[in-house]
Amino acid sequence: MSHGASGEQGAGANPAPDEDPAGRGADRGQWRAHPSAPQEPVDPDVDLHRAAQRAETAGAGLAQVLGAVAAGGVIGALARYAIFLAWPVADDGFPWATLVVNVLGSGLIGVLLPLVSEDGHEERPLVRLFAGTGVLGGFTTFSAYAYDLRVLLVDGRVPLALAYAVGTVLGCMAAVWLTATVTRRAVVHRRRAVTS
Repeated sequence: MSHGASGEQGAGANPAPDEDPAGRGADRGQWRAHPSAPQEPVDPDVDLHRAAQRAETAGAGLAQVLGAVAAGGVIGALARYAIFLAWPVADDGFPWATLVVNVLGSGLIGVLLPLVSEDGHEERPLVRLFAGTGVLGGFTTFSAYAYDLRVLLVDGRVPLALAYAVGTVLGCMAAVWLTATVTRRAVVHRRRAVTS
């Protein structure tokens, strides 16, 4: 610990490596490779400030977590590959398959996350990791989007490239917003029907 001349910690001093100024410790389900490394959740989609989401992976070991993500990733990547094989780039050069995959994947994330974020989802501890991070993470593709955008720009198709760039972002945002909104409303409606 850094101390000033009076022996007290200065206002701008850094805490000692073994201190946890944010109050986030191993009891919150986080893992560190090294004691001085920043703490990160196993799944970046999990908000460790929410008790229900911390509990999601509490019983899962690292091997189970990695297995769920890897298995889901294989399924998602194979599904994307099948779509790309069935729907190659059109004669006009527009990457429709990449656009559809990313918008569809965003829409599915909008359905999944409200469903697994509801109270009582602790019985399904690896669903978010398998379906969200794995399947949908493997299905959607930013790298193909960036490459397709580069190809359009190199070919001198600037207006089409701009339409693709903006259209993909807006389409993905609209898809996740719409499906999340509809899913949340359906969950609330179902919950009210059950409690009535």
